[in-house]
Amino acid sequence: MTADDDGGVRSVLRAFDLLALFTEHRRTWAVKDLTAASGLAKTTVLRLIASCEQRGLLWTRPDGRITVGPGMLRWAQLANTAWQLPEPVRQVLRELAGDCGETVNLYVRSTAVLVCVAQQEGSRAIRHVGRVGDELPLGYGPAGQVLGGGGGDTAVGHGEPEAGASSVAAAVHDGEGRVLAALAITGPTSRFGDAEIAALTEAVGRASRRISRIGLGTRTD
Repeated sequence: MTADDDGGVRSVLRAFDLLALFTEHRRTWAVKDLTAASGLAKTTVLRLIASCEQRGLLWTRPDGRITVGPGMLRWAQLANTAWQLPEPVRQVLRELAGDCGETVNLYVRSTAVLVCVAQQEGSRAIRHVGRVGDELPLGYGPAGQVLGGGGGDTAVGHGEPEAGASSVAAAVHDGEGRVLAALAITGPTSRFGDAEIAALTEAVGRASRRISRIGLGTRTD
């Protein structure tokens, strides 16, 4: 890789890191705050903003604050289409959540993080609720252990993804036996005693094997 290539890659990574600062809870930024949060020089931030604006990924509002651009709508629609799970898989998630009463999430690995690609909320009044698209560090929680290769085909954990929550996860395999995703049941730790964990581990294992037979069917056309 030449020096120019290395600089180009670094600029791309910086642009991605800048975009990652925009979240549901922080949709707009002042340039000075974005500069402080990114740790980059103001001139670099302004250059990255200008480049992202050219592609519609960022937009400067009339009041000067920066927000995500309309070009993101295309990417959001593309991701939603590409990761639309087959109805039989979604039915497995609904049945599992209905049977155990807890929230069910399906995670896949994306480089150094795991990403929630589907969720079915539990029926209990007090329940764990995440969001599709949420990212967690690889190895974090039972789902992360399964996807990271350190937890075997099933894993149990307490206090992750947050204090007071427990989770049981099982691996979903592709046709060649490779770990493709992790199916997790998550709820308050108070409902995850030894007997409950044993039952939930069996249930999530059955469900993950059903999904493995069905296949995730993410679209590649």
